[in-house]
Amino acid sequence: MSLYRFTRLPDGLTVASAEMPHMASVSLGLWVGVGARYEPAELNGVCHFIEHLLFKGTKRRSAKAISQAVEGIGGYLNAWTSEENTCFYSRARHDRLEELLDVLVDMFANSRFAPADIAKERGVIKEERAMYLDQPAHHVQELLNATLWPRQPLGRSITGTPRSLDTLSRATMLRFMRAHYITGAIVIAAAGNLRHAQLVNAVKRFARAFPAGPRPSHEPADNRQHRSQVRLRTKKTEQTQLALGLRTCPRRDERRFALRLLNTILGENMSSRLFQEVREDRGLAYNIYSTISFFDDTGDLVVSAGLDAENLPRVLQLTLRELGRLRERPPSASEFRRARDYVIGQMDLSLESTENQMMWLGEQLVGFGQVFEPADIRQRLAQVTPAQIRAVACDFFRPDRLNLALVSPLRSTASFSRQLEELATLR
Repeated sequence: MSLYRFTRLPDGLTVASAEMPHMASVSLGLWVGVGARYEPAELNGVCHFIEHLLFKGTKRRSAKAISQAVEGIGGYLNAWTSEENTCFYSRARHDRLEELLDVLVDMFANSRFAPADIAKERGVIKEERAMYLDQPAHHVQELLNATLWPRQPLGRSITGTPRSLDTLSRATMLRFMRAHYITGAIVIAAAGNLRHAQLVNAVKRFARAFPAGPRPSHEPADNRQHRSQVRLRTKKTEQTQLALGLRTCPRRDERRFALRLLNTILGENMSSRLFQEVREDRGLAYNIYSTISFFDDTGDLVVSAGLDAENLPRVLQLTLRELGRLRERPPSASEFRRARDYVIGQMDLSLESTENQMMWLGEQLVGFGQVFEPADIRQRLAQVTPAQIRAVACDFFRPDRLNLALVSPLRSTASFSRQLEELATLR
């Protein structure tokens, strides 16, 4: 019998649950399948700004009262905004589910968007943005996104720019919210010691709070690129921050399972090739790792590292060599088995948590319109072959998909131009 159940209400709202009767807690998320890539350039940062304002007070509760309503029952409340989603979530003891739901819906439906709060939060978000830009490891990721997807929503900062933040008015934000934060884009997901019927009945009582309408669309990604790109941001830092990104495939692409294992082999953990080669064997960086992201119509694999500028040419050379090795031959049977067992093990461990179960529900319903059982994912990963890992490396590790971003005290890329020319070896 499946752990997961979901119900679509007549107005299009989706309610999903994972019943975990042995748990003491319940995690609840209000998901909106809208994020930064739904924003036109002049409204850059509006989703993140709205996220902040929903914590600033409603017709029933002040900002302090919102926090007290959740923290006062031993729970917590948070939110995040990404390129394609916004999520407001909370967790508390299981018998407090309806209180959590009342707070989240109140925030969503009754936030005041008071002019004084907007003015204050505009400054707060500018400080948040400045904080991120003062962190070179974060700054280089934004620089890479702008290089991977230039002049389009996926390449813009989720927090917006000082200029766009200054032009976001109360009327503009409310108009954007009314047009985008609608039932076709909303999932209410909960996991823990609850019953699905209980959750559905509770949500039905608030159904009128959610504007009805089909899920909005976003601008398609423009993946055109003819050769590798390099972008340097000169900044006085102790380390050079490197982000090497390759565009890959969308979330529904069947190659995602092989790519997931490839990423583990390449740089996801301490056993990975890059960590062993760059840190353990040669001591050239404290940290080096790779990550993957999937979007509706594109994706990326990113290698990130922080290192002394003098070591940059060597680390680039070693990284490109590992990309080339994955193209040239499949991983060994033992390396492949370790990667597969790691991915499956990490998934199983994470799903012991009510919060991660709630995230599993929300991400899949918003991203795929359905929920995949963990057993199905395990089976798909088990069906991947070493030859398929090599095949996806050949598909994606090409010069016309590769982009390099650097935040560094270096003033030009001339000192390692020879190493950058090695990108051409990824043919």
